[in-house]
Amino acid sequence: FASYYGNHMVLQKGPAGAVVWGYGELGAAVTLVLSEDGGFIVMKKTAPVKGPSGTWTAVLDPMAQGGPYALTAGQGSANVTLRDIYFGDVWLCSGQSNMAMTVLQIANASRELAAAARYPHVRLFAAAPARSAVELEDLERIDLPWAVPTAENLGQGNFTYFSAVCWLLGRYLYEVLRYPVGLVEAAWGGTPIEAWSSPRALRACGLPEDTGRAPLFCFNPTFRPGFMFCNPLSPALSSGPQTPSVLWNAMIHPLLNMTLRGVAWYQGEANAFLHTDRYNCTFPTLIADWRRAFHAASAGQTEPLLPFGFVQLSTYRRQSPDDSFARLRWHQTADLGVVPNARMPGTFMAVAMDLGDERSPYGRRVTGGGAEGAATKLSGTNTSLLFLGSIHPRDKQNVAHRLQLGARAVAYGEKEVIFQGPYPTRAVLEVTRGLLNVTYSQELVWRRRDTPAFEVCCSSQPSPCGWLPAPVVTVESRRVTLALAGCGTLVLGLRYAWAEWPCDYKSCVLYNTQGLPAPPFL
Repeated sequence: FASYYGNHMVLQKGPAGAVVWGYGELGAAVTLVLSEDGGFIVMKKTAPVKGPSGTWTAVLDPMAQGGPYALTAGQGSANVTLRDIYFGDVWLCSGQSNMAMTVLQIANASRELAAAARYPHVRLFAAAPARSAVELEDLERIDLPWAVPTAENLGQGNFTYFSAVCWLLGRYLYEVLRYPVGLVEAAWGGTPIEAWSSPRALRACGLPEDTGRAPLFCFNPTFRPGFMFCNPLSPALSSGPQTPSVLWNAMIHPLLNMTLRGVAWYQGEANAFLHTDRYNCTFPTLIADWRRAFHAASAGQTEPLLPFGFVQLSTYRRQSPDDSFARLRWHQTADLGVVPNARMPGTFMAVAMDLGDERSPYGRRVTGGGAEGAATKLSGTNTSLLFLGSIHPRDKQNVAHRLQLGARAVAYGEKEVIFQGPYPTRAVLEVTRGLLNVTYSQELVWRRRDTPAFEVCCSSQPSPCGWLPAPVVTVESRRVTLALAGCGTLVLGLRYAWAEWPCDYKSCVLYNTQGLPAPPFL
């Protein structure tokens, strides 16, 4: 069998057929037998071994959820049997360090780790971080072969395995679905989207498939004019996981044959410093490209509109005037503010800008100069970047809860599940009174009256826009009235929560009655 099939695994249940593949002697067929625990044979398949790599592939008949089963692959007198196999839903979890953060690192970690034993039917698999200059057929290394969850394998160490967001999402889904869930982690900290994108996807966005010259990570850690901290992503970094397509090649391409139910993605921090304003292309394109690839390689078993959930960026530095995080959050929605939308069908988003965690110890590292800042070490390198504040919030429970609501609504079609916060549907100007009335899609809860959140761009100012605060006058059931102090007769733009750190923990200005935050918009 290929590397990611093993004892304790979960295979995708019907209506899709699970794809299974492996290696054999050229010229002969491999016989697959799926049997129940007592030995009763459920199905038999034969698959020819094809060159030049000597692989075989079989699509199992669709199976109802449940188990345990044994799966035997035999050729001649040699055979291999995998045991304790269940059928259920398989979710792939990918991204950078906020996805790689383990259960050991989050809030209430000891309680979460102790609960592991109660979920023997949520199974775990973690690919090891790996990169390749060419597309690989199989994984080079595995951190965690398929396993039943334990406190040890959920909390292996910092940023190793198992992903807290992935585990909590799977656990919350299991509590609703009540059938097995298989979780596949393929994540690597400090990685930009370009590394996870195929050359085909990068070409579609006009990005070089191979950066001969290393890009620069530049930012201003002190916010003093003229003080810029630049770090060329070379040579140590550009050969690392920043290089275009190296993680697609080594960590995603090998998994394409796997039949999946959905994808969860938490990435984007690295792109707040690299090709930020291309993300409105690179992200929707990655989604479409992964879908096409998984559908094709699974012989059509993974659905063409594979549900794809993601976490909108959380916070980073409290007083930062930089708007790259705000821009990236907007680009994560293909500049439309909410998903699913026309450019990103079949997607769902967990807003996380109100889950900032200034005291999180992760991502804090004193740099060589001894400055008391925080530095984030980019994986696979010896380079520390000076980051002020923490980019790794410990509340992953709310992140996973919000993702799970989206999965239930979008992937599982639960019509009554509300999975995103209120979003404006129209704005009407009352010129004589100097007010702007903004109508929202849902009932509003005005949680913080003292936090400035709305800003307007006025026609009286020169371009580019000088944004002015627009204080909230009143909040009615679905309407917010803003005061346009100092704005002329024309309002050219309105934005909400447009900051790297827009609000304190669970204290943004607007929520819905379910406690979901209104997403930022421009």
